[in-house]
Amino acid sequence: MVKRILAGVDIGNSSTEVAIARVEGEQTEFLSQHLVKTTGIKGTADNVKGIRLALQEAVKKANMELRNIDLIRLNDAVPVIGDLAMDLISETIITESSMIGHNPDTPGGAGLGVGITVLIDQLLDVEKKDQDYIAVIPRLFDYEWVAHRLNQAESKGISITGAVIQKDDGVLIHNRLHKKIPIVDEVALIEKVPLLKLAAVEVALPGHVIRTLSNPYGLSTVFQLDPDQTIQIALVAKALVGNRSAVVIRTPQGEVVERKIEAGRVILIGSNNQKLEVSINDGAEAIMNTYGKLEALLDVYGETGTNVGGMFNGLRHDLAELTGQLPNEITISDFLAVDAVIPNSINGSMAGELSMESGVALASMVKTDKVPVQRVASLLEKEVGVEVEVGGVEAEMAIGGALTTPGTRKPIVILDMGGGSTDAALMNEAGKIKSSHLAGAGDMVTMLINSELALGDKELAEKIKKHPLGKVLSLFHMQLEDGTMLFSETPFPPYAFGKVVIREEEDLTPLFTKASMEKIREIRRSAKRKVFVTNALRALKRVIPTGNLKHLSFVVLVGGSALDFEIPQMLTAELGKYGIVAGFGNIRGTEGPRNAVATGLVLSSARHEVLK
Repeated sequence: MVKRILAGVDIGNSSTEVAIARVEGEQTEFLSQHLVKTTGIKGTADNVKGIRLALQEAVKKANMELRNIDLIRLNDAVPVIGDLAMDLISETIITESSMIGHNPDTPGGAGLGVGITVLIDQLLDVEKKDQDYIAVIPRLFDYEWVAHRLNQAESKGISITGAVIQKDDGVLIHNRLHKKIPIVDEVALIEKVPLLKLAAVEVALPGHVIRTLSNPYGLSTVFQLDPDQTIQIALVAKALVGNRSAVVIRTPQGEVVERKIEAGRVILIGSNNQKLEVSINDGAEAIMNTYGKLEALLDVYGETGTNVGGMFNGLRHDLAELTGQLPNEITISDFLAVDAVIPNSINGSMAGELSMESGVALASMVKTDKVPVQRVASLLEKEVGVEVEVGGVEAEMAIGGALTTPGTRKPIVILDMGGGSTDAALMNEAGKIKSSHLAGAGDMVTMLINSELALGDKELAEKIKKHPLGKVLSLFHMQLEDGTMLFSETPFPPYAFGKVVIREEEDLTPLFTKASMEKIREIRRSAKRKVFVTNALRALKRVIPTGNLKHLSFVVLVGGSALDFEIPQMLTAELGKYGIVAGFGNIRGTEGPRNAVATGLVLSSARHEVLK
């Protein structure tokens, strides 16, 4: 009987998995498996590098060489792209003025000070002694000299009501003042501060937040604005909410010019000449409800000249370049919209301040022909000198892998949760399979965490997604996110002291964000619920003949996200409401929820060999 060595390769958005097996008649013996990070966008030629690396490591584990493999089978990889469409994309340009919020760790003093901005070295030369002043202090001035100069000015009858400092000297200067004033320090771009203009400095007591400058009517009172100007300045007040300190500087002209790029409308094309439109401003729920009215989605467009239009057009052009197709040949077969909070930079800011705006996050499933994956197969075949073919649909292959979990049998339903997509498949007792392939999974959760915490660091957001949190309270004890205390026999590293940390397996990663541990945890869990729970219900409803979740009994969770420390529990709780028993699989009894598709690719090919 002929022995053949088969390799199954599952190209995912985040990772590429390989399974290698020896097939002899009806006997299949798995020899090794390996996982690497996917290179390039899923389903494109850049994947070859990662596939080759995964294969090389897998054959090394099996004590063989690449040339010993008889056939490599790839999954039919479909690209999934995530992007953001902002609800409010507005740019506020304040002519000849700066309106900023700044929140240093240690501002000095407390209270509200209003006055005319003046450089510290020109303070004693001011003409109007009956005027209130705000001192502007660049980094070249020493804190002791600054404190002496402020005390000297005060003794000469010059009224100083606040200070703006470039260095981190707020507390040092404040401690040396005869008359205490609110001080905001760490203003990096102090050269942006307009001089001889009306300004307000507000600092709250420790544990409190500012009240006047974060209130549109407070700003109106300080700067004597009319109702129209108050409406225009509301964005500035909104940006300062929750700060312990702030600086607002305004010219007498106070001309505000506002330019808006609209979020735009999503245009959904369905079967039977259906065409529906919905505004991004209506929010994710309205968008998904509109989507639900279609019999079948054929394509999605965005309104021309708007942010969402630019997003969909850019997506098509990027994929056209990667696949060699024309942009109009690329259609969107599914998308998921969830509400998000998006950081928006503020013009006139002096320390990179952000305004957190409500928005909508979109993940899109792009439908292309099989040419891109066939190109991957051709390139791989040429590089490794082994026959390569494109196998079946991911969800169907995942069912084949999931059935190797001890205790499972047909009929079976699987949820395959990866980086880019959430797939569901149902196999009935006769072996007939119905599957669903939906946009939105782990990568979208990472995107939401990165956006809502304004991290600007996807790798850090990925760590927050994958690991629980703690707060180091002393050298030997840490509060965990569930409220319990963890005591350590060895001291925690000094860089983690007083910080919220990500508790990785053997390391602690401190987070330099002002968000509390409770806030970070809620953002992480909310993102997972919005994406995974929503998509699990969507995917399962599509594969059940009746569309009623109560008609399901068992669901097996597979894919990388099934390894997450809280997603399986979230899904178990949610699906339990419908009487569904859900748990993560154990592929081949050894691999946990990983390697389902790669295993299924090998097994489906092995069955085909027997039939031949």
